Amino acid sequence: QVQLVESGGGLVQPGDSLKLSCKASGFNLRYYAIGWFRQVPGKEREGVACIGSADLRPYYVESVKGRFTISRDNAKNTVYLQMNNLKPEDTAVYYCAADACWNNGWYQKLAWLWGQGTLVTVAS
Repeated sequence: QVQLVESGGGLVQPGDSLKLSCKASGFNLRYYAIGWFRQVPGKEREGVACIGSADLRPYYVESVKGRFTISRDNAKNTVYLQMNNLKPEDTAVYYCAADACWNNGWYQKLAWLWGQGTLVTVAS
């Protein structure tokens, strides 16, 4: 079964860290650009971080630069999002998607596979 499964979300306090995982099954994730997106109820889903299939520099939405790091472990068929110094405004459902980003852009409508999402809540 071809799927992406996110995990690692939870409830944390401002300033804490979380590491999200996006594990692929049924296909080799190394050949695809993977993006992390997030959505708050009532708002549009936004791109957060993107890592290309080749050795390309990842990119981030301005609001998370310096705090979030996207990486991939092709041996584990997994992409990660390390989130440090979390803020209440980072609260959202986080999704990963295949081929939804490249060349410093976000292309959600072109994604061919989405995960089910994992909830991150940052509150004191």
